[in-house]
Amino acid sequence: MELEQNLAGDRISAADNATANGVGPNNPPWGPFEGLGVWFASVLCTLIVPAAFLLPYLALHQPRIVDNDQLVEFAKSDPTAVILQIAAVLPAHLLTFLIAWLVITRFRKYNFREMVGWQTGGGRMWLSFLGLILMFFAISIVVSQISAEQDNDLLKILRSSRAAVYIIAFISVATAPFVEEVVYRGVLYSAFQRWIGVPGAFLLTTLLFALVHVPQYWPSYSTIFLLTLLSLILTAIRVRTNNLLPCIIFHTIFNGLESISIMTSTLTPKADLPDPTGLVLHLFR
Repeated sequence: MELEQNLAGDRISAADNATANGVGPNNPPWGPFEGLGVWFASVLCTLIVPAAFLLPYLALHQPRIVDNDQLVEFAKSDPTAVILQIAAVLPAHLLTFLIAWLVITRFRKYNFREMVGWQTGGGRMWLSFLGLILMFFAISIVVSQISAEQDNDLLKILRSSRAAVYIIAFISVATAPFVEEVVYRGVLYSAFQRWIGVPGAFLLTTLLFALVHVPQYWPSYSTIFLLTLLSLILTAIRVRTNNLLPCIIFHTIFNGLESISIMTSTLTPKADLPDPTGLVLHLFR
């Protein structure tokens, strides 16, 4: 018991002294290679965990599917297969956060919130959130008038069943904003900023967040453009505030609004799903 108390005291002391020692969101105790490692692990989690959920269902399916093209089509079109893969995003997010948390805290040496920045920025920040959201929706309307939305894998998932829509909406608010921001604006941006400075970190983080989603949304140019704009706004918030929490709050508010819109539309029989050039579903790799 005494040993545990001493260890706990050491961790608290390390966290209390972190800022005094110059360690924090803009001078993290991890480097770019560790940051890229967390990012790569997050991509693997969103690929491997859904596949692991799908495999037992495939094994029980009759007749057996052996052709690769048929397997891909089955995974995208079968309602049960789609739901299994979507549900798997939740444990994938939890595993991703665990990996990021271990890197950020250096295995509990530092306080997580102090290392990523956990200040809201006050009342002015909330007004800024409102202005940014209104600006983004205005741009979305203009973009949708200029370039029609092209069909993509995500739209097919939304059309597969209402259950899929509800699960995606839940995860988009409950875990996606938090985990995505921890990985990109928390781990990656902080490491890049110390390595190559603010401009380079801003550019790399913004583009990496957008580029990793391109295959899923191709050839929806309007969606890809708006996703890049969202990434730019979120990274700008991180640069302006030196904190991760405002990014998480903004992301959650935005996804919440889009989730409400999509879920409400499904309550109307035979209603078309809204154009997902908003943000709720731009968070699934």
